Amino acid sequence: MRSIRLQPRQRDRHRKHHRRRAILLLLTAAAACVALTGCGGSDKGVPAFSADDLTTLPEQNWITNGGTVFNQRYSPLDEITRSNVSDLNGVWRIHLGSATEAKYSGEAQPLIHDGVAYVSTGASDVFALDVNSGKTIWKYEGHLDDEISTVCCGWTSRGVALGDGNAYLGKLDGKLVALDADTGKEVWSANVGDWRKGETITSAALYYDGLVVTGLSGGEFGVRGSVTAYDAKNGKEVWRFYTIPGPGETGHETWPQDNDAWKRGGAPVWQTPAVDPALGLLYFSTGNTSPDFDGSDRKGDNLFANSIVALDAKTGEYRWHFQQVHHDIWDLDSPSPVVLFDVKVDGQMRHALAEASKTGWVYILDRTTGKPLVGIDERPVPQEPRQHTSATQPYPVGDAFTSQSITAKEAARLHAARAAAAKAVGGEDKLSRPKWDYVNEGRIFTPFWGQRGVISTPSTIGGTNWPPSSYNPGTGYLYVCSASAVSIFTSSEAEYDPAKIASGEDFLGSAFNAPDGSVVSGTFTAMDMKTNKIVWQKQWDDSCYSGSVTTAGGLVFVGHNDGRLIAYDARNGDQLWEFQTGAGANATATVFEHDGKQYVMLVAAGSALGGTAHGDSVWLFGLNGELGPTTAAGTGVQGDKK
Repeated sequence: MRSIRLQPRQRDRHRKHHRRRAILLLLTAAAACVALTGCGGSDKGVPAFSADDLTTLPEQNWITNGGTVFNQRYSPLDEITRSNVSDLNGVWRIHLGSATEAKYSGEAQPLIHDGVAYVSTGASDVFALDVNSGKTIWKYEGHLDDEISTVCCGWTSRGVALGDGNAYLGKLDGKLVALDADTGKEVWSANVGDWRKGETITSAALYYDGLVVTGLSGGEFGVRGSVTAYDAKNGKEVWRFYTIPGPGETGHETWPQDNDAWKRGGAPVWQTPAVDPALGLLYFSTGNTSPDFDGSDRKGDNLFANSIVALDAKTGEYRWHFQQVHHDIWDLDSPSPVVLFDVKVDGQMRHALAEASKTGWVYILDRTTGKPLVGIDERPVPQEPRQHTSATQPYPVGDAFTSQSITAKEAARLHAARAAAAKAVGGEDKLSRPKWDYVNEGRIFTPFWGQRGVISTPSTIGGTNWPPSSYNPGTGYLYVCSASAVSIFTSSEAEYDPAKIASGEDFLGSAFNAPDGSVVSGTFTAMDMKTNKIVWQKQWDDSCYSGSVTTAGGLVFVGHNDGRLIAYDARNGDQLWEFQTGAGANATATVFEHDGKQYVMLVAAGSALGGTAHGDSVWLFGLNGELGPTTAAGTGVQGDKK
């Protein structure tokens, strides 16, 4: 548990110790290599990482998607600081030549091991890059079927996993492949799901304890979500946990007993799980119920949709859950990764888990038991019997990091915008967006029914969508990227027939709609994990749609839709640096040390869902860099969903 106990004053001692240890190990290994094999052995460069490896704060390497299996995205490096980050420039920039069309998104976080960077693209291509030069060492081509039609939110891949000699890629077509980390050649392939049934993979897999773990997307296509673990050596399935429980399983009682709605109940897993090796638990959050906006056929709380779930990491057996939204009809799910850390609450150090959701709240739990740490209250909410709405919903104690209601002034502006749009096209009956009412001040959990909708916020794009939050143990803050927008919520039984729904068809129960004149804005927020309250917040004129990474140098890096990578002071939010990358900076940056120098690496390739300018760049930044910012590219149109 070193990564969550390390104090700032220990940094120098920690780094010197590991450098001395690394040098000794290197010399010992070199001597053994000469004596036994003449340095011509066939051992692979990527080892079977131990739990110790995967929980030690990342320095020379960044070997798992979250930096460690705690998903903190925290670097203990402090060469780049608040005082010198303004000197950061590009060391090199390369073009991948992959996934540049509008349907693709560049959202992958690079992994680093022994001077090699591993990067995936929205085409399920993987590149191994030389950190020194950016040159391609090998390339794997995903060869995705151009006929794939069951993609909710753009063609994307959010990274790979490393371990046991391989790089592991979850492909958009539902396959999990192991690639030789030295050559890029395929070692094995497993069919996790079938894109024809709506089952796709967009998240980075997790390597842990000889297993490769991945979730399935597809909540908009009537799938039954799952998380599956495979043997890292041969690709054989070890265990599978269905996020919608079947008959006889815990949680099945929260689904109707007189129909089979659970078979197509949704609860996709959009992100890389976290692990606590000391507790032997694996954690993830789940997506929306299916159909998204019509709850008439699925009476009950609908577990384990919209939930944080803990499983036994070895067996996949259920341990606990916490549901963030009961019987979701607003698409207010949890696509962002959970984060593990230790925090002092009421004078006692506790093992915590936090997850920032599309609801606009951070949910802070005891990761041993799944019980709220700071406090979460069940409160009554307005009802719509035809939707079988839940009588109460969980309200976390503390602050929401995004708007959860609509002012009367804003509603009047949106009404005026609709009237102007109707006049421009010759009548309201010619507008494509449905009519709507302003009720309950547009608050979160406002119910609806039928084709005349209601406006409410958060919208279907968030709160916090898929972008990962980061946690800095020095400040005790969680850094959260979010969007603020308004949706029109409608439902229509005429849109589908639950008894006849074909696998692989849209299963929404309505459509995603934003009112005429609506504007998307964003926030980047530091949340104090002792109190769940806002410490500082930056207001953006566009959605915040990038993961963040934070450092012992007192910094937090986050990308902007307009192409800028930005560095803020982790303590107070002062902007200290920005750099124009030339395309939507919608991926999460990686921080690491190479040849004694600290670097930052970022994929800048845009996002289909974010509506940002596309590209195919990978940037390496360092204090020794000489490349300045490039020209800003244009932007696209903001999408919605995950």
